[in-house]
Amino acid sequence: MLRAIHADKTPNLLVLQYSSDWLVRNLLLIPRFFFSETVIEKRNPLGPQARRAGWIGCNILLGRIPDDGKIAMVSEGVAISEQRVRAEFSRVRQLAAVPPSLRGWTLDVLNLVRRLKKERFSLGELYAFEAELKAAHPENRNIRPKIRQQLQVLRDLGLIQFARPGTYAVRNTR
Repeated sequence: MLRAIHADKTPNLLVLQYSSDWLVRNLLLIPRFFFSETVIEKRNPLGPQARRAGWIGCNILLGRIPDDGKIAMVSEGVAISEQRVRAEFSRVRQLAAVPPSLRGWTLDVLNLVRRLKKERFSLGELYAFEAELKAAHPENRNIRPKIRQQLQVLRDLGLIQFARPGTYAVRNTR
């Protein structure tokens, strides 16, 4: 999976939830460009008795994917209009243009912005997540400049806007 992420060859993912009587309750589309190293958790290799002994799989940590990357196609048993699904996909499609080597940072910062659940937020509020970002990206020693850089990327993608020095506004929320 990590090779696929680095090569920008991950597939789109459909996540299906159904009821005990086999009715589709929820169906989410997670576009391929929402996968980064920080949403992948390595599993232990299969034991020597397994048919594919030594094979290493992964878990996809859906909670680490920003809500922007969870596009509802069916919600609570009701199909979402094709037009709305396409509009949601189009709104985030520009993330595919971010190179895979940088996309993890972009998605991590976007996820933090969404976790704030505010229409306006300050740079200081994102700096509060510095330790979390450092743990996710231990090779980076310049977390605060990277946060500012990724805010510029998100601004250029139209997902946030610059309000005034140190303050940003969320755009295109659902």
